[in-house]
Parts: sequence; structure tokens; C-alpha cells
Amino acid sequence: MYKANTKGEYSEMINADKPISFSLFVKHWKDLPVSKLGEFVKCVGFDGIELPIRAGFHVEPATAQQTLPALAAQLAEQDVRIFSVAAPADESIFAACQAAGVPLIRIMVDIDPDGYKATEERMKRKLEKLAPLCEQYGVKIGVQQHNGKYINDSNGIMRLMENISCEYVGVVWDAAHDALAGQQPEYGLEIVKTHLAMVNLKNGFFVRNNGPEAETAEWRCHYTTGRHGMAHWPRIVRSLRDRSYSGVVCLTAEYTDLVNKDRYIAEDFAYAKSLWNE
Repeated sequence: MYKANTKGEYSEMINADKPISFSLFVKHWKDLPVSKLGEFVKCVGFDGIELPIRAGFHVEPATAQQTLPALAAQLAEQDVRIFSVAAPADESIFAACQAAGVPLIRIMVDIDPDGYKATEERMKRKLEKLAPLCEQYGVKIGVQQHNGKYINDSNGIMRLMENISCEYVGVVWDAAHDALAGQQPEYGLEIVKTHLAMVNLKNGFFVRNNGPEAETAEWRCHYTTGRHGMAHWPRIVRSLRDRSYSGVVCLTAEYTDLVNKDRYIAEDFAYAKSLWNE
């Protein structure tokens, strides 16, 4: 679990002696056997992973209570932790996380057809109902912002946190998506500081999706390496260090060019680690 002090600064209670633990979101390595996955994660230098619990992945929702603890034990033999899962916030997932020693379930908020405000109100009620499960199982919910048809920035996420205890529900602050929404990293991190549970590092920028002869411009996001997008990683790391952040930093390995993902993630990990070591 993560606990805030009186200054709204966070430390990871599971590993208080180590300032930062680096995690890899392994969505794009779902075809690797678990042993090879752990080998790859350690070879790059990560301390652990965020695991997707989805159909067709290493752990699926219907069987998570059996398969997640077994996978966690297998990875632990390679000194790889599961710091978080990207999964539905169902009670069976809470139970699986408790059994496997996983402290965080990451979710996002899709905007439903009836609109932003209706979705926001529903999500507030859902988070209130999830708080007792967080307490019962000792597992935290982390809500992440996301570009597009989601709650997409730090201000939007913190509206959900009103009257929600940071002991049970927190924010997974995503560097790329706050930048794509136009937020400055120092401001975004200040906005979410009381509920900050984990930091996602990735990067991207907008490119035009049609030519200048089109009647109306259309844009898409190109996900790129840490040095080359709209999120300024050095400013982010400085801001986190100024706030004495100690906890999990997850590199999400979101690249438009996935063919070269192994090389990109190794370069991004080395870059991120160098920023903390400056």
C-alpha cells in the first residue's frame, strides 16, 4: 500500500528503503513465456512489472484467483515483482491481488454515451463503493487519465477524488496523457499530489492525419520514445524529486512503432534511470 504524509508526499510502504522502483507494463510482451518474460524484465534492469489481466494474456479475469498468485510466485524466483495490474475492479481481482501480494489495480474512466458529467458521477459512486474492498483486501485502486474519450487530465481525475480517501483510491499520473491534454508537468503533479499512487512514463505527440487539401484537419497521436514527445521527462523527474516522491515509476512501453519495442524500452529505461541519478 501507499501512504501519504502530512505534506502529501508518497512513499511505497512495501519497499521503503529504496526511493524508486521501476516497473514495466508488459502488455506488448504477452506472447513470451513467463520465464522468458522475467528474464527480459531483469535483463533490461526493471524491478518488476505491471501485468494486464485481460482475455488472451498471461492472466485472464475468469481464472485470476488461481493464476495470478502462481505467476507472481514464478516471477519472484527471478526477483521480479508485480507492482500493479491493469484489470477490472471486481472483487475476484481484489482477492487475486491479495493472494499474490499485488498492491495496486490500475483503471481508467471511459466516457459513456450519455456524456462526461454522467460518467463522472457514476464513477464517483463506484469509487465510494470500492473503498471497502480496498480496505478488506489491502489493495489500492489507481485511476489513470488518458487522452481521447476518457477523463484525460489531472484536473479531471482529481474531481473524482473529492471526498475519496487517498488511503484506498489514488491517481496513476500519466506523463504523456497530461502533456497531450496541454498540462504542464509541474502543475499536473501539484494537482494530484495528495492522491499520487504511481507515475507512468511514456511519451507522444500529435501528427496530422490528413493533408492540407482536406476541408478539416484531423490529428492522431504518435507514441514515441522518452526524449521525443510532448512530455518533458527531465522536468517531470525534477518535480518528483522536489516533492520527495518515492514509489513506483512504470514505463508503459507505448510505441506506435512496436517492431522495435525491445530497443526502445531499453533506451527509455536507461534514460529514465539517468535522470534520477543526476
